[in-house]
Amino acid sequence: MTRTILAAAAALALSTAGAMAQDVVRIGTEGAYPPWNFINDDNEIVGFEIDLGNEICARAELTCEWVLNDWDTIIPNLVAGNYDVIMAGMSITEARSQVISFTTNYLPSDPSAYMALAGTDPSVIESGVIAVQSNTVQAGIVAEGTADGLEFPTPDETISAVRNGEADAVLADKNFLMPYVNDSGGELVFIGDDFYPGAGTGAGIRQTDDDLRQTFTRVIDEMKEDGSLNALIEQWFGDGIAQF
Repeated sequence: MTRTILAAAAALALSTAGAMAQDVVRIGTEGAYPPWNFINDDNEIVGFEIDLGNEICARAELTCEWVLNDWDTIIPNLVAGNYDVIMAGMSITEARSQVISFTTNYLPSDPSAYMALAGTDPSVIESGVIAVQSNTVQAGIVAEGTADGLEFPTPDETISAVRNGEADAVLADKNFLMPYVNDSGGELVFIGDDFYPGAGTGAGIRQTDDDLRQTFTRVIDEMKEDGSLNALIEQWFGDGIAQF
């Protein structure tokens, strides 16, 4: 995906921010992971994280600029300074925390699940070919298991691999897979048990940008307290996902 900058100027709202060294915050996202972040039919970047990021910037009296970046290079480009924050459905993990810092989580730990064609024997979880998106928590889980992992740069390619028989199942966030199952007319089903990797989803920030991390964390905590974060979660995910 060609990286482009989509300006999404946030309206100034509550004056809750402390002094910041920057007035414009560039937020990197993938734009390919609904409902977290995706491109709609009008070629606009939308989703739960877009609404949340804009609200954070509004409350902190900052201006958001959204930057689309492929998932495979999303952390290296943050470290290189091509944007200031990652909001891209990224699970908070110990391994990633060695490279970047995280805000407090803005989604509780999200279940991961296996999805396959109807009639698939669940034993493929241990002995089959599992499609995963590269550099994800799920890719690490498969790499540590007994099944063969088949990695793809985008999440849509993992779905195609199952449908065309290239992979026996896909492992991903359950809330990403749910619409595929619901819209498949019984073609696709969940197999095996759900599980909860990571410590929830948070915004990734360079380890040197502690003021920015604290500002984002403070606003996220405020939104947890006033219920507005739960309202956004329910708006984009429905009432079946864990809330704060």
